[in-house]
Amino acid sequence: MSLPVYKDPAKCRYDIVSLGEIMLRLDPGDERIHTARSFRVWEGGGEYNVARGLRRCFGLRAAAVTAFADNPVGRLVEDFMLQGGVDTTLVRWVPYDGVGRTVRNGLNFTERGFGVRGAKGCVDRGNTAVSQLKAGDIDWEYIFGTLGVRHFHTGGIYAALSDTAPGVILEALKAAKKYGTVTSYDLNYRPSLWKSIGGQKRACEVNRAIAPYVDVMIGNEEDFTAALGFEVKGTTAALDTLPVDSFKAMIREVVSVYPNFQVVATTLRKVVSASVNDWGAIAWCGGKFEQAVQRDGLEILDRVGGGDSFASGLIYGLMTYKDLNKAVNCGAAHGALAMTTPGDTSMALLSEVEKLMGGGNARVDR
Repeated sequence: MSLPVYKDPAKCRYDIVSLGEIMLRLDPGDERIHTARSFRVWEGGGEYNVARGLRRCFGLRAAAVTAFADNPVGRLVEDFMLQGGVDTTLVRWVPYDGVGRTVRNGLNFTERGFGVRGAKGCVDRGNTAVSQLKAGDIDWEYIFGTLGVRHFHTGGIYAALSDTAPGVILEALKAAKKYGTVTSYDLNYRPSLWKSIGGQKRACEVNRAIAPYVDVMIGNEEDFTAALGFEVKGTTAALDTLPVDSFKAMIREVVSVYPNFQVVATTLRKVVSASVNDWGAIAWCGGKFEQAVQRDGLEILDRVGGGDSFASGLIYGLMTYKDLNKAVNCGAAHGALAMTTPGDTSMALLSEVEKLMGGGNARVDR
């Protein structure tokens, strides 16, 4: 099996379209959530961050399929999207009842952590507009058939938001495949999202139903076990040991079960402390593996969004370089840079990614 083949950009309105929830992130900076007196706000969402990175860092044409309650908070998130260059014409606006009994917008309180104190998130996303989407609500024939899309991305965070969200994902993936759009899915397992709706067992059921329609499957060091049920030998619950050969063996098993996967990629993060991580990645295509440059002792400012930035860099690499080694290194470099700045979304420049891929360092640029 070879690398994904992309449609002619001249025949497509968008290079990348994502499907998922976009929340307002409230960041207490150096403080704690429960003691903060002020918050800085950003936008963010596991699926959206990928499209936004491809637009802002890599210069591709991006749009997001999502839904907001039509109130000032929803319009604030829209304004962030516009600042990031992401097309908002595919956003679905839902009338707001003035209280939030029927529909609302999601909030994500996230503190970054430091040293022995890990990063911590507290999400408030019940009954959000995008979680209430159901199959038939979005005109995927128009998006993929009329407008044209080269790459479609979604993931396991959106899949966990409601009983109807997996149906929306499946409908989108099937339409994308019909029109030759390359599809990717980030497993992004979050125990807190699944615990009240069937836990890990339900997560595996949902993700196994989605997997047959995915071209590029992405996960982190625990996702393939937690979200698809594949064991990685030689690891512990603390993930303090990440044997690359064991992950390669796991991926071989994964692609034997899902032969539709054209590319499988996983980040490998060993948490030394909240401020220092060992960071790497591997990718598979056509029976061959490529490993990104291993960055041990990587200093972290804000780890949230690092995996999403890996995904956007990987997708850009597959689209542009058409080389698996360059693609996985592009993803790992972009993820590393994204974790040096605050917020969910990347503030990296393409020139910085290319410099890091080429072995550049942090000496002052002037």
